[in-house]
Amino acid sequence: MKFAGTRPILRLVLALVAVAVAVLAVSGCSAVKDASKSDTAKAKVGDCINVIEGSMVDSKTEPVDCSNEKAVYRVAQIFDTKTDCKQEQTSYEETLNGGTTAFLCLTPNFKEGSCYNESQTTGYKFVACTAPEASFKVTKRVDGQADEFQCATDTALGFRLVEDPKTTFCLGNPK
Repeated sequence: MKFAGTRPILRLVLALVAVAVAVLAVSGCSAVKDASKSDTAKAKVGDCINVIEGSMVDSKTEPVDCSNEKAVYRVAQIFDTKTDCKQEQTSYEETLNGGTTAFLCLTPNFKEGSCYNESQTTGYKFVACTAPEASFKVTKRVDGQADEFQCATDTALGFRLVEDPKTTFCLGNPK
C-alpha cells in the first residue's frame, strides 16, 4: 500500500541527512588540518607571539598576551601558502611533510624600555638589557605615527617604522 506524499518527505529527509554528513566531513577535515598546527600557527590577526628560540629551520615560539614584554611580534596577516610579507614584517612559516600548513606575516611589537636581540637569520627576540646578546633598547614607542623624526638623533641607534598599525620605535644602546 502506498501513501500519497511520502516520497517528497523521504527525499527531504535524505537531503538533510546528506547536507549534515557533508558539513561534518568538511569541518572534520579542517579540524584534522588544524590539529597538525602549533599554537603559533593557529594565531589570529592581532594576536602576539614570543620567540623563545629563533632558528632558520625550527624556531620555538608561543602565543602570548600583547601586553606582555615578551610579545615581540604581532600577527599582521595569515596565509595558507608562502607569501611575500611587507618590508617591515617578518615571515613565519610552518611546514609538515614538505607542505606549508601556516604562513604568518609578523610586525614588531616592542615595548618601550625593553631590550631585544636582532639577528639577520632568526629575527627579533626579547632579552634582558644586561644580557651580552642585547642588540638594542626601545627608548621610545610612538603609536599612531610611523615617523622617524619622532626619535632623537643624538641618542638613537636608529628606528623601526611599522605602517600597519602605524608605530615608531626609537632604538638606543641597551647598556
